[in-house]
Amino acid sequence: MDIIQKRLELIDFKLSLSPVFIINQIIDRAPLVFVAAGIISGIILQNIFSFSIYLWLLLLMLTASISFICAIKRREAADYAAAFAALFVAVCLGAIRLDCFNKPSANDIRNFVGEDKQLATIRGVIITEPYVNYNEEWVFSRYKFTDPSSSFYLKLREAETTDGWAKVTGTVRVQVQQPILDLKAGDYVQMYCWLDRFRPATNPGQFQLADYLARKNICIGAMVETRGAIELLVGGVKTLFARIRLRARQIATESLLGSRYAENQSDSMLKALVLGYRADIDSKTYEAFRKTGLLHFVCLSGMNFGILIGIIWWLCKAAGFMNRTRAFVCINAAALFLLVIPPNPPAFRAAVICFAFCAAFFFNRQPNSFNSLALAAVILLLIRPTNLFEADWQLSFATVLGILLFTDRIHFFLYEKITGLELFEKIPKDNACVKTATRGGQIFLEAFSVSLAAWLSSAGILLYHFYSFQYLTSLWTVLVSPLIALISVLGYLKLLLGLVLPFTSSILNTIMKPALDLLIWLVQLFGGLNISEISMGKVNGIFIVFFYGLIFFTAFTYLRKPFLKNAIFSISLIAILAPLTFSKWQRNQRDELIINCLDVGHGQAVLMQFPENEKILFDAGSQFTNDAGRRIIKPFLNYSGTRQIDSIVISHNDLDHINAIPEVIEGCNVRTIYANNDFFAADSNNPTKFLKDWFTKKQIAIRNINELKINKPVSIKTLWPDVSEDEYKFLSENDKSSVLLIEFAGRKILLCSDAEKAAQAEILKLNADLNADIIIAPHHGSANTQARTFLERLTPEIVICSCSKTEFENRNRLILNNCKVLYTGQIGSIQISIDKQGRIKEGRF
Repeated sequence: MDIIQKRLELIDFKLSLSPVFIINQIIDRAPLVFVAAGIISGIILQNIFSFSIYLWLLLLMLTASISFICAIKRREAADYAAAFAALFVAVCLGAIRLDCFNKPSANDIRNFVGEDKQLATIRGVIITEPYVNYNEEWVFSRYKFTDPSSSFYLKLREAETTDGWAKVTGTVRVQVQQPILDLKAGDYVQMYCWLDRFRPATNPGQFQLADYLARKNICIGAMVETRGAIELLVGGVKTLFARIRLRARQIATESLLGSRYAENQSDSMLKALVLGYRADIDSKTYEAFRKTGLLHFVCLSGMNFGILIGIIWWLCKAAGFMNRTRAFVCINAAALFLLVIPPNPPAFRAAVICFAFCAAFFFNRQPNSFNSLALAAVILLLIRPTNLFEADWQLSFATVLGILLFTDRIHFFLYEKITGLELFEKIPKDNACVKTATRGGQIFLEAFSVSLAAWLSSAGILLYHFYSFQYLTSLWTVLVSPLIALISVLGYLKLLLGLVLPFTSSILNTIMKPALDLLIWLVQLFGGLNISEISMGKVNGIFIVFFYGLIFFTAFTYLRKPFLKNAIFSISLIAILAPLTFSKWQRNQRDELIINCLDVGHGQAVLMQFPENEKILFDAGSQFTNDAGRRIIKPFLNYSGTRQIDSIVISHNDLDHINAIPEVIEGCNVRTIYANNDFFAADSNNPTKFLKDWFTKKQIAIRNINELKINKPVSIKTLWPDVSEDEYKFLSENDKSSVLLIEFAGRKILLCSDAEKAAQAEILKLNADLNADIIIAPHHGSANTQARTFLERLTPEIVICSCSKTEFENRNRLILNNCKVLYTGQIGSIQISIDKQGRIKEGRF
């Protein structure tokens, strides 16, 4: 009987795919979908074309007038007229809201700061708790030259001018070059600082901080040299709301963790799963969650609200409360929970849906998931329309929408295929074991359908923003979901019971601790298999649009001839996958030599890709850019679709050439490390010895740089050092740098590392006929460390200087005739390609 009922439901489902039926359903049950779609469309149109606000006001009035006339003349079409009028009115409102949001007030701070930084004295209220960045995940943080920095956001009130203090508005991001431990949110302060605009990222794949902050209407940064430049005027000026929120967070954390504060990874994971605070999760665990596509579990979302409100609803029901009383209690619980958790779009979306669900009981209405989701989108976009362009907002709403739209369709499809198998028909249905197995299979199928729907709806967004997709996410989700559900339920029970019965914590801990350890172990196991993720590199947005178009076509189009639909689907899928596959193949199977000199400030990171997809990274480090491996080099590797580097070459032992290597190795498969004799000789307590010990701990072999070989048609040769052991020990640290010569297609590339005047002179003496077409300049292009005739004798076409912006602006620059000198500190990442005919092509990010 169950099979017959399922198949009848399947027939009804197929009949419901008519576009007219779908539109009627939306009008009747979820009219806010039209409003949400209109606001989203208006924001997108205004962001692309930047039309005048008066044009939108005119269109708004015309739309309202035409809709009114149509409704009067054709009363039978009044519902359609109202629905599409709401759509077009919402388009205008969305565009107008974005224009108003982006338009600063007359006395906004951004109107007074030009392209050059300027000194200023400002006053304002600290609106976020100061964050001290200790760079604990950075392996070389102990060798950092400066103190840990601090950052917070300041809401401006006044700025000092020649005529006294003037009122200003706006928010600035404050960066202090010292730890800030005595200031708190709500303090009213005065500071002496440099004000400057945020600059765009200078490397492919690097996080676009300027764009991210601009979407929050924060365009100016304040740089403060020391804590002494900040004067506390009035301390602890906090609103009642802020005090309640701080106290609520403290009580929730103490109730969940007791006296502990994320002492271990189990505590950190519990805090992330229950309260959404994931900052204490170590990089290894976090990376495993990302690689497996399970990161959404540690980002507080609708599942958390569902479990918490479900528990409270059940407790209220057990207490004998009526539906309206339960709804009232749940609304207050959800509002209180919002005070405890970190603010983010998924949490607010879940809260609005929860409020809408509970409010339906007060008005005797049947809650509709699509209408609630649309309401959440409308509210959040009206508050901050630029939310639409954030990856977390897109993933949050797309995932929930995908679950609502596709779960039943996937489930019906899979159920139809499974029950249609001849083997399934032969299985006896009255056997108790078969019934149990069938029920278990149905639960698994339902869970898998939900997971697959969520993955399909988020895969395109993940690929566009993060350059990879995790095709096994649905499987991993089904496997860990029961464990995460158990931990979440027990966690929220502990949170609630801990407020009144603190002794219950130890009882629940005996269950949760092993479950948390098992969860971490499983996710790290799945991530360590390295089979969950395919790195595609940067993908054109048009492919993402086609991808979602194909999903909607498959889900909502019903053709009488299945063969025709299958043909259209197959052709469309090939049209999407073929260019993506070719693009990835083209990235990895080039017949040219490509040099990528990344902008890491004062330091060096040069990735070369040779024919036959051999990749070598020459040095990886920076003197003043903290954690360059995680912030610059790894994002570039993801952007370019690189998951494997054949070799890392260490030119010498300076920090600005080695302190990003561990992070590169942790995020990418590296086959071999090459270094010179000076690296092997290091035996004292210095950074080089520390790196050697790290290699030993990770069981990474290091080979001598003279053993480095490259597949033909490329040749590589170590030109320097080429002296006896007695002469070698008198060289300076920089003059011990390895200098390499690479030849391809008749062109020569010279990598000089930090070789200074003595080494340069010896190189010319040992190689009298040496020349080079492309040179990575010695010692970052410093004119003071160049032998007068070194670069001139080599007659290069292009010289690349890997230096910081400050060095480019203040240092004596190289002056060479008939040669192009490129500075990463001026133009950012530089790419040079040489084809097999020897033609050189220059590219900039």
